Formats: sequence, structure tokens, C-alpha cells
Amino acid sequence: MPDLIRPTDDDARQLARDLLDSARYGALAVLEPDSGQPLVSRVAVGTSPQGQPVSLVSDLAHHTRALQKNPACSLLVGEPGDKGDPLTHPRLTLQAQARFLGHGDRGHAELAAHYLRDHPKAKLYIGFADFSFVLFDVSGAFLNGGFGRAFTLTPDDLRL
Repeated sequence: MPDLIRPTDDDARQLARDLLDSARYGALAVLEPDSGQPLVSRVAVGTSPQGQPVSLVSDLAHHTRALQKNPACSLLVGEPGDKGDPLTHPRLTLQAQARFLGHGDRGHAELAAHYLRDHPKAKLYIGFADFSFVLFDVSGAFLNGGFGRAFTLTPDDLRL
């Protein structure tokens, strides 16, 4: 079978960056600590001032507890459009390690102000003691740019 992954080019890099920058939510995949089974949750997604993917999570959420036990995760961003086959729309899968940034940690206030620009409704709960940020330290990415347009990307391709 032929290799269906295309060489990564500037158009693929730009599409991946656009998907990440425009994402407001995504599907977060973790490993459930008790069973070791995969668990997927919808989470709010944004980027740090440096462009790194980030989410605001509660300690009460099952996916947060899973990340605290095992920070390996995957994050899918990119939504289908209003028309057509959902599989023809671009999406980006990130492989990452989760890193928590809590209240009082260096950089938290700056990140909170930045995050609230794109997620103003988070103002209702961003100050709750059980909420913290998760920064996703990306190790690799897979871009499906639509039918027949698959690419493998590195953190450098995403300018991280």
C-alpha cells in the first residue's frame, strides 16, 4: 500500500495553525486511571500568548483526574462545516503531555487575562479554587486537511 501521508508544506503548516488558533473547543482523549481505557471529553480550548494549546479545567472533571495521574493525552480540534460530508473538513490531532498551571503559579494571571479574551463566559468560574489551566506540550501532530490531504507535523511546524 502506498504511503498516503503527503510531505508537510507551508500550506499544511498554515492550515494547522489556523485550526489551532480558531479552536474554541475540542475533544480531549486521556487514559482513565482505574481501568486504563480511553476516555474522550469535550473541553474548551484556547491558546497561550505564545500560541500553545491550553484548556481551563476543574479538578472535579474526570479528564482532569486522569491527566493528573497520566499527563499523556491527545487533543482533536476542527469542526465540520454547515454543509457536506464531515470527513471532508480539516481537523488537527495533537499528541501532548499535559502540564498544570494553577492559581498563584507564575504566569497564571497573564494566561487568565489572555484566555478570557476568547472565552469571556469563563469569567464566571475562572477564579474558582478547583479550576486550573492545562497547557499542552505538543510532541507531534496529524493534520487531515480533507479527503486525500494527510500530513504529519512537528512542534516546529506549529511554531511551538
